[in-house]
Amino acid sequence: MASPEIASDPDDPLAGHPGALRPLSGELVAAVLAARGRSVGLSADGELVGRFDDNLIWFLLLGDDGELLQVRTMVTTTFGIEQVPALYAFCNSWNHDRLWPKAFTHVDDDGRARVYGEVITDLERGVTPHQLDHLLDCGITTGCQLAVAVRRLPGAVPS
Repeated sequence: MASPEIASDPDDPLAGHPGALRPLSGELVAAVLAARGRSVGLSADGELVGRFDDNLIWFLLLGDDGELLQVRTMVTTTFGIEQVPALYAFCNSWNHDRLWPKAFTHVDDDGRARVYGEVITDLERGVTPHQLDHLLDCGITTGCQLAVAVRRLPGAVPS
């Protein structure tokens, strides 16, 4: 990540001492991702989202005060509805063997099933840019690892 201590604009979310805790914000998340060279934009709902290895990954702030960071991966590979029991079994196995990301199955409105992954962290007390960089990298990396495993499943339909 680019060195946050060289940010000279006081309105820059990375300005100030790199070890100082900052409140979690969309601006801070976007700045940390940009410092790593990762491109994100805003969805139609105003949420930060980016494409990583052909998967969409959202960076959501949840909780009453936006203190929970959720990095949610939507694996682009889809499955027929008849594959849902096998996807449940896959997700249960994944969740048993790994801490991140938590995997779950979702059926879209069009009847196609897909797997999502999520990493959630409570940052109520704040976060340093360095810590946030590690959390975001963990969410992106493990989400992409999940996607690779899902693409290998029988019945996978690449998008």
